[in-house]
Amino acid sequence: MQNDRHPANLALIGFMGTGKTTVGRLVAEALHFDFFDTDELIQSHTGKSITEIFAQDGEPAFRELERQVVHELSSKTKTVISTGGGLPTNPENLALLKSFCLVACLWSAPEKIWERVRNQSHRPLLHDADPQKKIRELLAAREPFYKQADVLVNVDLRNVREVVQQMVVQFKLATRERR
Repeated sequence: MQNDRHPANLALIGFMGTGKTTVGRLVAEALHFDFFDTDELIQSHTGKSITEIFAQDGEPAFRELERQVVHELSSKTKTVISTGGGLPTNPENLALLKSFCLVACLWSAPEKIWERVRNQSHRPLLHDADPQKKIRELLAAREPFYKQADVLVNVDLRNVREVVQQMVVQFKLATRERR
């Protein structure tokens, strides 16, 4: 991380099914921070589910809502933010997150992701004839954005508790560097 950055928050990015929301809630609890999930905020603001937004308004409209939520969260401190999987593919979102957060990417293999999400009907991007292929394609397209995170954590070989501990340590190290 660059020395001129002063993260007051932690943002979790990564593909669906990597545990961003679960880990984020637990990290927020451990750090005594507030927790926000960008998808939950969008649903709260619009009164629609993510699936409904995709079906009725399309993906571009959803991505604009994500951009608005990132701007809304930029004034927060002592916050853990769990993002939607595609949010960091907008360079403006990623740059803004990095301006006020330590950005950590939770990474997982496509096969593990499929194991975790295959029974979840609320994932609009998986409503595809070959959802496993779709996961591999989306993950490959998003990988360059995910790799811009300050911290990359492979969640495949760690349990949730270990991932949470890793995130807390990484955040404390990053905030200690600026003193």
